[in-house]
Amino acid sequence: MSPTRASWLLVSRSEKLDERRRKQVEQIRQGHPDLERAYQLGQGFVMMLAEQRGEDLDTWLTQADHSGLSEFKKMAKGIRLDYAAVKMTFTSEWSNGQVEAQVNCLKLQKRIVFGRANFDLLRLRVLCRV
Repeated sequence: MSPTRASWLLVSRSEKLDERRRKQVEQIRQGHPDLERAYQLGQGFVMMLAEQRGEDLDTWLTQADHSGLSEFKKMAKGIRLDYAAVKMTFTSEWSNGQVEAQVNCLKLQKRIVFGRANFDLLRLRVLCRV
């Protein structure tokens, strides 16, 4: 199993996994104590986000800092750098997902015409999508 696939399994909600994938998660968790700790922290964050429990964020950040796992320490440090925005993610009903999708599509169009055309063609391609 690739590391990417294993990571995805560890942050997937267990009730959404089929029996085969649940067994894979159990095998991964039993592989090393750090993997169990990573699973618990990952699941804690995913559930906190899914249930919009922003009041638990500070507790989770403390757990991540004391986990002994450098990846979670980096994540906690990054969250603290923009704490207010992350906290709003847990509590706000609003999302900038639609805007991010539009920006992503614009960047894709820009990459497609890069080195082949000028701004006028890019402008037409973008406007034709609308």
